[in-house]
Amino acid sequence: MATKNATLTKDALVSMYMNYVLEHNEKPKSVYQFSKYNSISETEFYNFFGTIEILEKEIFKIFFENTLHLIQKEGDYESYDMKGKLLSFNFTFFELLTANRSYVTLALKDHGNQLKSLMQLSSLRTHYIQFVSEIISEGILLKQERLQNIQEKAIQESFWVQLVLTMKFWLDDSSPALEKTDLYIEKSINTAFELMNAFPLDSLFDFGKFLFKEKVYTK
Repeated sequence: MATKNATLTKDALVSMYMNYVLEHNEKPKSVYQFSKYNSISETEFYNFFGTIEILEKEIFKIFFENTLHLIQKEGDYESYDMKGKLLSFNFTFFELLTANRSYVTLALKDHGNQLKSLMQLSSLRTHYIQFVSEIISEGILLKQERLQNIQEKAIQESFWVQLVLTMKFWLDDSSPALEKTDLYIEKSINTAFELMNAFPLDSLFDFGKFLFKEKVYTK
């Protein structure tokens, strides 16, 4: 058991979990197994997380929070338009994923190189959609109030699909310094804005759902 002088924190527990997965090449079979391996009590684990699955979701939430913290520290971030903020977020987010590539690859490639373990990304999805909602430019939305809510949801979902597709691309990227992922980020976001200007947003959302099924759930 952990010594009384040691103070367990949520961040320390997350680090323990990531290290366990990397060392064993798989997630722990139970909270008991994980706790015993790390010389902590199950009670200490449950003080922070109700299940291992909730801890896994927290990891991707932490990636989001750290990304947001880093980009908001940039002196000129607030002056960026929506596309600039999305590019800044994506580049920084994937830099953090790359710094933890071994863990993320193990966590998301459990199902034959497909992103079927999306429950791990549910917390990330909630926070990313909120982020997109906060940076949507008024000029992108139609002025008719009746249509604005529909458009906003279409934009949020479309950029979430774009982020997940980028994660799929990143997982498969074997280029030096993952430079192809940087190109993919830039081109996919530029294309998304071009499509928003050229097509109705509901059509863009339908197209995004089609790509999501084709690219994420098929090899």
